[in-house]
Amino acid sequence: MPPFERSMEMMPFKQRKCLATRKDEVCTIRSKFPNKLPVSLAVLVLYLNICETSTVTDFCSVLFCFKTQVIVERYIQEKQLPLLDKTKFLVPHELTMGQFLCLLRNKIVLEASQALFLLISGKSMCCMTASMAEIYSQHRDPDGFLYMTYASQDMFG
Repeated sequence: MPPFERSMEMMPFKQRKCLATRKDEVCTIRSKFPNKLPVSLAVLVLYLNICETSTVTDFCSVLFCFKTQVIVERYIQEKQLPLLDKTKFLVPHELTMGQFLCLLRNKIVLEASQALFLLISGKSMCCMTASMAEIYSQHRDPDGFLYMTYASQDMFG
């Protein structure tokens, strides 16, 4: 394989899978964790009866209204940090960005001189005290995922 061709693992999640597949994965992930949420079946049935044009995505958004689905990938030009063993995370809405960053730092071994940065949708940083619910409502993708990219920066000191 020529060195300029990228393998499927190196491609961003959005390029590896089409929108319909990503939407199905959103529902699949959320359906695996039904016991973690205080939602009664009666509320879901009522919701589906009220919404005449409800879809599976709508059903999943009600079922997992207290969780945020996040995809975290390494920045394309990042050479120092390793790839994460998993890229999809289901996190509580009340988790702050700072707490989420700590979770990621625990998964990635960093040197003392390295800093870890999270970019929302590959283009902007956000306040570390903002909750995942706030970030999700402002930056979520039409497929239902919140996309984040991590990168490092060498620091001196």
